[in-house]
Amino acid sequence: MESVVPAAGFFYWVGAGTVAYLALRISYFLFMAFRVWGLGNETAVGPGLGEWAVVTGSTDGIGKSYAEELAKRGMKVVLISRSQDKLNQVSSEIMNNVGMSYEYPEYFLDIPDLDNVIKKLININVVSVCKMTRLVLPGMVERSKGVILNISSASGVYPVPLLTIYSATKAFVDFLSQCLHEEYKSKGIFVQSVVPHFVATKLSKIRRATLDKPSSETYVKSAMKTIGLQSRTSGYLIHSVMLSIILSLPSWIAFKIIMNINKSMRAGYLKKTKKN
Repeated sequence: MESVVPAAGFFYWVGAGTVAYLALRISYFLFMAFRVWGLGNETAVGPGLGEWAVVTGSTDGIGKSYAEELAKRGMKVVLISRSQDKLNQVSSEIMNNVGMSYEYPEYFLDIPDLDNVIKKLININVVSVCKMTRLVLPGMVERSKGVILNISSASGVYPVPLLTIYSATKAFVDFLSQCLHEEYKSKGIFVQSVVPHFVATKLSKIRRATLDKPSSETYVKSAMKTIGLQSRTSGYLIHSVMLSIILSLPSWIAFKIIMNINKSMRAGYLKKTKKN
């Protein structure tokens, strides 16, 4: 009987410690949620970060919305896009948002025109981000201020099978951004990795905005609050909650959920294209 008491005491303290840890995690999450999305930092976003903004992929979706928001804050904007006719607004020292994804979720070897897709995804999602950063970073270092916003994706935070190459390229953007921030924050430069879930844009092929799939305008207004506060951000409170939930799951459960969702999307796309 004597050995039962110490054992019971041990499990009591393990349980109490676990509850205390979870309470602290939840409290910290709620505090940061209020600090970022309640108070925000958008009043600091403007020419004080740098007179000029360079926005890539600025004619549609998230890039266009960033350009419009930053232009409203008095920044001079240089727009870069593949469509000369559509060029029109601007953003905050650099916003790398040239992006390309899959036409639909697919197994690696079954991706149509695989060699070309590999080349395009790596050139657009990886090489362009490095080269644009190389282009603007020296001036920021010289002025000792600047902001680089790189649009990664939640699928760059955790692996997404059936979107394998896209997921891997976005992981590159996420890691690149985090490393650059650590390298250059002492020089007055803030580098942010933006990791959204689905946003209603042409790239995602989502036409109707919902609470968990906001319009690009709604998303960017939220994400602007995080500049200067979070070097890696979901940009949107609901996306932040979603990301926390997924990352808290055992990897085999997360993989199963993601595979089932993407298999369903793949089947729907193939069924639809066969009918057409």
